[in-house]
Amino acid sequence: MRRALTALCLCAPLLYGNAVAENLKGNAVVLRTLDKVTATTKDYTVKIGDELQYGSLTVAVKHCEKKPPEDVPETYAFLQIDDLKRDGKGDDGQDVRVFSGWMLASNPAISALDHGVYDIWVIDCIVPAVKGLR
Repeated sequence: MRRALTALCLCAPLLYGNAVAENLKGNAVVLRTLDKVTATTKDYTVKIGDELQYGSLTVAVKHCEKKPPEDVPETYAFLQIDDLKRDGKGDDGQDVRVFSGWMLASNPAISALDHGVYDIWVIDCIVPAVKGLR
């Protein structure tokens, strides 16, 4: 009996395969912004491929994914953020890349925007509804 149980335990993964679900790819990202000067926050929903103009920042949303509901919750997005730096002489200024990478919703401090006036966090990744599921 013990041998049969051991054999079943060893063979079960081979019979059922990997039960790892794929990440869900989103079509929009929910970002939370903070203006440190005025202490105001606001949430924005930005479609993948679009840009958000926030103060002197331009936030380009490139991609987002979230773990499926049966996994440990995690949402992450790939963002590129440029800051319009002015020269103080009235000229237009130029964009400087201040962030490019993945931001995690569960722990924004791991990969955060380092800016003196603004903070931006990923809140959610909007995933299209799957037909047949509620």
